[in-house]
Amino acid sequence: MLADQTLGRSCGGLSTKINAMVDHRDLPIAITLSPGQASDEAAVADLLAAPGDVVADRGYDARAILELLVARGGRRYIPTQRDRKIQRSVGPALYLQRNLVERIFNKLKHFRKIAQNYLAAVLIPCSCLWVRHYESES
Repeated sequence: MLADQTLGRSCGGLSTKINAMVDHRDLPIAITLSPGQASDEAAVADLLAAPGDVVADRGYDARAILELLVARGGRRYIPTQRDRKIQRSVGPALYLQRNLVERIFNKLKHFRKIAQNYLAAVLIPCSCLWVRHYESES
């Protein structure tokens, strides 16, 4: 995506959202950017290129996202929005796995000084996390 396509307006001014997918070791496997005012639904198609199970928060409870997951052969562990008539539940132990994504964002905050190219600023630290992981295994 080009930088001008991912810069959006929100109440606080210009903003960009980072959407990420991580594996079971809390290492990034997919990163995408979207304008700050865009819904998470806009970025999901890029993240979910491969089939698989998805654990996500209520922000990803949109019909289009759920249908995309089913069409790609994945199981979805996404609780429903509170205002929906029919509620889906996700077991507490499984739902806590979404914390893996939160950990990635916490790790990325250590690389704040890189700001010239926003996507590069996200992808470079993700690469560093992979290198650290492989160094610790050897």
